[in-house]
Amino acid sequence: MMDIMGIQNMIPHRYPFLMVDRIIEMEPNVRAVGIKNVTVNEPFFQGHFPGNPIMPGVLIVEAMAQLAGVLAFSSGMQGSSVYFMSIEKAKFRRPVVPGDQVKIEIKVLQQRGNVWRFSGQALVDEKVVSESEFTAMVMASEIRRGEKEK
Repeated sequence: MMDIMGIQNMIPHRYPFLMVDRIIEMEPNVRAVGIKNVTVNEPFFQGHFPGNPIMPGVLIVEAMAQLAGVLAFSSGMQGSSVYFMSIEKAKFRRPVVPGDQVKIEIKVLQQRGNVWRFSGQALVDEKVVSESEFTAMVMASEIRRGEKEK
């Protein structure tokens, strides 16, 4: 459905912080499913944890948010960045380790203007490893820079 180049055309994230490798399903304004292939070469494994590499839970939630950003932009939302407003009900069920393929599923719960509310879950081998609800705002970079200058 969408490869890494298409994803990079939608959101500003780049290596080493791009957490979605492919999008396999997309239903604008409704849901999206993406893939993160976890390799032993991920830079966060150097310190989390040496000898027992585990993907940090906050990066799994970040992967959900990045997929949600692609969904928002694919739904016609204009802007250049998506910012977290809240993260709720985050749960981490089992560790994600090198060699895992994480399937990320996002659903739109609500959308008003440029504010979106999502639910997401991450699965490895069809078993839930993490889930969360979160709210995010789509903004243009120019607006953000202008507000900082005031």
